[in-house]
Amino acid sequence: MIQATYQFTRGFLWGTATAAHQVEGGNTNNQWYVWEQAGRTKGVSGLACDWWGGRWREDFDRAAESGQKAHRLSVEWSRIQPAPDQWDEDALEHYRLMLRGLRERGMTAMVTLHHFTHPLWLDQRGAWENEEVGLHFERFVRKTVEALKEYCGLWCTINEPNFYAGLGYVTGDMPPGGGGLRLAIRVQANMARAHAAAYRTIHEIQPKARVGYALHYRPAVPRRRWFPLDAITSRLRHLGLNLSFPSAVSTGVMRTPIGRISMPEVKGTQDYFGLNYYTADTTWFDLFQPKELFTHAGFPRGADLGETGMIANIPQAFYDALRWAVRTYPNLPILITENGIDSSDDVVRRRYLAQHLHQIWRALNFNWQIKGYFHWTLVDNFEWERGWTQRFGLWALDTDTQKRTKRPSADLYAAICKSNSLSTEMVHQYCPEVFDNIFPPFEG
Repeated sequence: MIQATYQFTRGFLWGTATAAHQVEGGNTNNQWYVWEQAGRTKGVSGLACDWWGGRWREDFDRAAESGQKAHRLSVEWSRIQPAPDQWDEDALEHYRLMLRGLRERGMTAMVTLHHFTHPLWLDQRGAWENEEVGLHFERFVRKTVEALKEYCGLWCTINEPNFYAGLGYVTGDMPPGGGGLRLAIRVQANMARAHAAAYRTIHEIQPKARVGYALHYRPAVPRRRWFPLDAITSRLRHLGLNLSFPSAVSTGVMRTPIGRISMPEVKGTQDYFGLNYYTADTTWFDLFQPKELFTHAGFPRGADLGETGMIANIPQAFYDALRWAVRTYPNLPILITENGIDSSDDVVRRRYLAQHLHQIWRALNFNWQIKGYFHWTLVDNFEWERGWTQRFGLWALDTDTQKRTKRPSADLYAAICKSNSLSTEMVHQYCPEVFDNIFPPFEG
């Protein structure tokens, strides 16, 4: 058997990612709670992973013991500011305690300030549809960063603004449940301006902070490259989903499928680029999909799928996404802020993990400035509209008992984190079916 090791760059940041509503439990004052109670999700979050009850301690212990040096988590706006004129100092102290817990375990905290949820009082005022949302968000950011600055200097302002707008206003899979493309674009524009205001506020408080956002990048590959309508609608999908928000931050002009929006105040407001990548779509023209720019999306025949069929294991597309990020932001460090696949039996996750990390190693050989990787996720959590039907965790969760059970992928990831490498021994032990793909035999 070939024996080799792919070594990652010194200081590479290994971690996992979570989001407040998905792990804390007991969040009843945000728009997602109302969405759950209306029966729009597959089950309700309930206790989730009971982090608000203190079980973050044991999960942080698991992460630290497995060699992780960082953790990305979010704070819940509705806990910190339950009413427009009210701040909950106990909630802020709770988050301080969590961040202190990470530091005590030798782990770097990355804090996301908006991860899909906001208070009901903001929802009643139109939330991100209302141009005044930026003022509310800036106040929340100022209060939160002032409270947590001792323990965090790495901030993500907004998670997946493109998916928040797309799934909330175009497909209607997330709250508020629809509204159309034009409204989705207005929401993204408001988010971009709020991000810029937050960026400046954080740097006012912490001049040396690193601030960015996390984009869900999902490539759209036309099924029939020779067919003009497949090619055109694929490009429109790519523009609307992947390029609108980044174009605003990088150039000050938001490019959208229906025109351009000038926002010079947004240009250059990021210190790193956060990339969330899960899979790539094969797309084709569909006259009956006007809401999605007349495109239908699927996966290639025979694709290696996750448990629910919503994610395909396409590591080459991850490499292509990294290349796009490097070309778009040649002077910025890149953090992989989310990457993972649903697999309760853990079989596909192990090969997905190894194959995707191999693509990062390939990219590092070109001196691309990829500085860290946050796997989604540490422990099974509440997956938004999909509820408990998707299991992304390195540790399994029994929602009835809160018992955690380590999956083999947790051991694989621990071996990678501790050695800062991916070796033939690891691949042979955990996912031998892709050994020749990752370590191709020498042909002399």
